[in-house]
Amino acid sequence: MMENCCGLITTEKEPVPLQSVEVEVEVRDHVATVVSTLNYENKEDKPIEAVFVFPLPGEAAVCHFSAKIGQKQIVAEVKEKQEAREEYDDALSSGQQAFLLEESEESPDIFSLSVGSLPPGESASIRLEYVTELAVQADDGLRFCLPAVLNPRYRPQGSDASSVQVTSVPASLVPYTLSFSAQVSSPRPVTKVESKCSLDPLKYLNADQTQAAVKLAAGHKFDRDVELLIYYKDAHQPTAVVEAGQPSAKHGSLMGDPVVMVSLYPEFPQAVMSSLASCGEFVFLLDRSGSMDCGMDNSENAQDRIGSARDTLLLLLKSLPMGCFFNIYSFGSTFEHIFPKSVEYSEKTMEEALKKVKEMHADLGGTEIFEALKHIYSQPCIQSQPRQLFVFSDGEVGNTKEVIDLVKKNSGSHRCFSFGIGEGASTALINGLAKEGGGHAQFITGTDRMQPKAMQSLRFALQPAVEDISVTWDLPKGVSVTALSPTLMAIFQGQRSLIYAQLTGQSSKAADGCVTVKYSLAGHPSQNQIHFSLKPAQDTGLTVHRLAAQTVIRSLEMEQREDGGEQEDVVKKKVVELSVQSGVSSSFTAFIAVNKGDGEAIQGPLVRRNVPGPAMMMCCSMPMSNFSYSPMACSSPPTFAGGIQMECDMGDMDEELEDEYKVGEEVKQLPRDPLLELVSLQKASGCWLLDPGLAAALGKTSEEVDNPKPSAAKQEVWATILALIWLHGLKMDAREEWELLAMKAVSWLRAQNAACVTECVEAGNALLGCNVQKDTLEL
Repeated sequence: MMENCCGLITTEKEPVPLQSVEVEVEVRDHVATVVSTLNYENKEDKPIEAVFVFPLPGEAAVCHFSAKIGQKQIVAEVKEKQEAREEYDDALSSGQQAFLLEESEESPDIFSLSVGSLPPGESASIRLEYVTELAVQADDGLRFCLPAVLNPRYRPQGSDASSVQVTSVPASLVPYTLSFSAQVSSPRPVTKVESKCSLDPLKYLNADQTQAAVKLAAGHKFDRDVELLIYYKDAHQPTAVVEAGQPSAKHGSLMGDPVVMVSLYPEFPQAVMSSLASCGEFVFLLDRSGSMDCGMDNSENAQDRIGSARDTLLLLLKSLPMGCFFNIYSFGSTFEHIFPKSVEYSEKTMEEALKKVKEMHADLGGTEIFEALKHIYSQPCIQSQPRQLFVFSDGEVGNTKEVIDLVKKNSGSHRCFSFGIGEGASTALINGLAKEGGGHAQFITGTDRMQPKAMQSLRFALQPAVEDISVTWDLPKGVSVTALSPTLMAIFQGQRSLIYAQLTGQSSKAADGCVTVKYSLAGHPSQNQIHFSLKPAQDTGLTVHRLAAQTVIRSLEMEQREDGGEQEDVVKKKVVELSVQSGVSSSFTAFIAVNKGDGEAIQGPLVRRNVPGPAMMMCCSMPMSNFSYSPMACSSPPTFAGGIQMECDMGDMDEELEDEYKVGEEVKQLPRDPLLELVSLQKASGCWLLDPGLAAALGKTSEEVDNPKPSAAKQEVWATILALIWLHGLKMDAREEWELLAMKAVSWLRAQNAACVTECVEAGNALLGCNVQKDTLEL
């Protein structure tokens, strides 16, 4: 039964040629080099072609691909994609072995690996290497993610991209094994390494704890991405690394000259940080496609993604400042909005929005975000209310590049904050939205709570926008600089900004350079500066060059899509040249290796085998008999020429899910979190009312709450102080979730010039069994 509905043709009928995957990661400060080895064996009695479609981080620079057959090592070359495909096909048709690795033209986080003409009984070992920057998290950890889960990507109706067959199975049925180890080194001590996956204990490799090693415990189930959170002591240190060029490359070229990578951590003045904006147009865009019905993690009691998103919207709406404007959109195969246009934030509009949020289900079909975004951008901006867009999605779209191009085109009118929900969310989509929209990206996986991450982004959105960003270089005579990074679009407190630049020429003296980033913050000119030695680091290989090349390639690819016409081919040619020169893959090139050995041609018809990958779609709370996703039963697999498409209609699955949850039906209710219960009772102005609901949220009866109230105190003042004491006294572990709405409550109290605040705080502490000082409440 399960074999048919999941598209897996099992080992009895079709042996899977991929036996094991070994991954070794080397993390140096905030850059990771990842080496994956895929071991294949043909246990059939006829030659096969094995095709494996798998995810990589969207920002990865793939820089090496080789195959080992027996004792023979064949290193692949980067060639123009069509040329590489033709070479692969020619090799197979003449009985030779060939290996092809190519990136999807629709989304840079999906790759296809074809292993061609593996004779009966033969083994092949494929080595794939990439480098990637690690993103900084809210708690200063660096996030490394090895995507193990490739969810089917929903491709919008009417799009004309050709497609690849993505073969998926439930995580428990993945027929190959994974081993994973990582070495971490930094100038500063490694304080800890955490993961949602089971790890063997962290081993320090030296006395000062600046080097450490960690391994994935045996028996990884492929039900989640492999995520490491790496913490260093004093993480926010600016650094600059100069890397020598490749001796064999031409001087004056990107690969031939030294390249510098500068990482800055701007720290804004406290006065600016404490004065959060009281204006803005806040637009929330929520994914309501069928896959949002999956659990946040794989545990039995996990809240579904849509439920977590509803709770997050409650916190966000309660935390908005009075005087701002807002609206909520949701999308699936179509899109909906709560108000025809953004409205002023008030008690009435907030309550109306929350009522509609409660009725939101994962019932809108597929994942077509493009039209919803287009509609939002067509709405005129409101004067003196900077637009801030928050996008919540499990990131399963097939037209990633089209969506990101749209955000970039409108980047002058808004900032975009994005949230990838659940395992397998597209890193290319979520990071791309934030990068091009001048905002910040967050990923919520495993047992992460969405709420603290959303509130951190709201704090960023309420920070004054950094304007007039400029980068200037001060270098010795004879050395010139070429910027390789796109112009910095956004700078946030405590978040890393990366700059790549090519250094041409030489100085007669061993000298230093200096880079200065200047910007205007809330009308005040500010700057960050770093001095660095021009002497190249000894042991970085070509990591910095490859990351810089990938940055330039991605910028050129976007330019090529924007230009069209005559310029299109000129820019494409530049991409191909740089990709070939740097050995870094692009959407216009592919890695090709052909075994031109002196052996005999491989005889017999070639049989294609699709290697299945794990998909989290199986976690959806719907009966398996309704699951109509069966790509293996479809027509013969097309070449990997463009967008990722489910060969069987993804919409079928979404409609099945829609039938499971009709609009307006009550959602399966988990016990309400007491914090969310209290938050839901706060008024838009920031105060609470003294009523039975508040008493219940505080765990008291109405009488117990009413009686200790000082006689001179107004009811709302007493209620609001009680709520603040409860938050500070009993919910400090969730402070980042309620901090903004507590600030709003304090502002409201100050505006009341309330009498007997001290007596209220004393009586409130006695009632709730807390010991919160008046100063702590900032009253």
